[in-house]
Amino acid sequence: MKPALPRGLRPRLVVAFVLVAALSALVTAALTFRQARSAILDRTQNSAVHDLRLQIDSLAPNLPPDPTDTDLRTFARQLDRASGSRAWHTAVSRDGGPLIGTAADIGGALRDATRSGDATFYERVEHAEGPRLLIGMPIDYAAGHRGTGGGGGTGDGGSGRGGEAGSGAAAAKPSGLVAYAAMSLKGERADISALITAAWAGAVPALAFAVVPALFAARRVLRPVRQLRTAAEKITSGALGTRLDVAGKDELASLTGTFNTMAATLEQDAAELRRMEANARRFAADVSHELRTPLAAMAAVTDALDEDARSEALPPDTADAVLLISDETRKLTAMVEDLMEISRFDAGAAELRLDDVSLGTVVHKTLQLRGWREPDEVITELPEEDPRIRVDARRIDVVLANLIGNALRHGAAPVTVRATATPETLVIDVADNGPGIPDEVLPHVFDRFYKADAARTRSEGSGLGLAIARENARLHHGTLVAANLPGGGAVFTLTVPRTLPQEDQP
Repeated sequence: MKPALPRGLRPRLVVAFVLVAALSALVTAALTFRQARSAILDRTQNSAVHDLRLQIDSLAPNLPPDPTDTDLRTFARQLDRASGSRAWHTAVSRDGGPLIGTAADIGGALRDATRSGDATFYERVEHAEGPRLLIGMPIDYAAGHRGTGGGGGTGDGGSGRGGEAGSGAAAAKPSGLVAYAAMSLKGERADISALITAAWAGAVPALAFAVVPALFAARRVLRPVRQLRTAAEKITSGALGTRLDVAGKDELASLTGTFNTMAATLEQDAAELRRMEANARRFAADVSHELRTPLAAMAAVTDALDEDARSEALPPDTADAVLLISDETRKLTAMVEDLMEISRFDAGAAELRLDDVSLGTVVHKTLQLRGWREPDEVITELPEEDPRIRVDARRIDVVLANLIGNALRHGAAPVTVRATATPETLVIDVADNGPGIPDEVLPHVFDRFYKADAARTRSEGSGLGLAIARENARLHHGTLVAANLPGGGAVFTLTVPRTLPQEDQP
């Protein structure tokens, strides 16, 4: 399972800051350790080579011209006693022969390197008892005295070797004798370990203290970001006059300035949209209001003419024209009433007049007022106990009339009205037996003046019935949704709460 990464900007900034500090401390400690380690080892081996050279130069003149094994063993013991604090163990080899002395674990690589007898070689090796420094130093005979080969070079870590050419007297010649010394480097390893411990002891507090400037830096960087977020939330809630103070000349200051420009533009556009929307609502309300009086007069005249047209008091052509005008006048009157209702919803002036009524009474009254017959046109499936509901009966009647009428016009009879009631909600389904609603039309059935067939410019309804029905459902804190039944046909579901919030109670 992967560890969860920090999601917030603050923890990511702190983590990045600490990681950079940790990497810097690690690189610094590694470089310091490498240089210190090389310095410690180089100083130790150079000093050991120098001391061994001094001791060999001091003791070599006492050797006979052709020393025996006993002479060489005595020479090695003298070198061991002269080691002092270095506590080296030495041995001497003649012409690559066996080692004579206490240093018996000299590797073959070092012996091969000193076989020529003209340079000092050394190497650092790992041993069961700890790291060791091995030195191979040739013993040369010069005219009138004897001496050693030249000084040692610096070997690399672990199993490296180093060496340099001898620097004896001008008449020196190889003697075939090589002195070997083996000394422990435990003390140096302890110094290096102490150095590592000190580096960690300094790095850990440094990392802990790095959190403090990291938090400070994160706070300084994130303060403008938090201000931008707060300002954006205020604008989202409607406070379009929100502005931020621009401080500095960095990228965040530029972003703040851009935000202020965007907020000003949004405020101007929103004000213009509100003005245009208010004008449009006022225009629709004014036009509807102005049309009500002449339409009322026209409706009265057409009603009178309808009686004459149906009584054959008028010529047939005139009677047909009168009936057409009467029908269009009624449609126009219904549209004006719907526009007035929509205007009230848009203006927030629509109110609920709640009353305790019987569910069955509301449904059957809707059918009776429109002349819809049971069960030929409408089938009702209501609860047997006929629950009481607290709603605005007129508005629920409008919703049911629009849904049933829409199902009869665009679906197929009979339309089923099915109601279920729980202590919390009332659900009414209105389903037809038609072909259903096309998928591309379904999201737009509640849009105002939406027509599924763009070529059909006229219809029996005003194009506002379903929009008004949904607004009435919302006014009851309910919902109205449309869907298609699996077996065919459309279904509209009205859901309203049985108990409305206290502020909506009359």
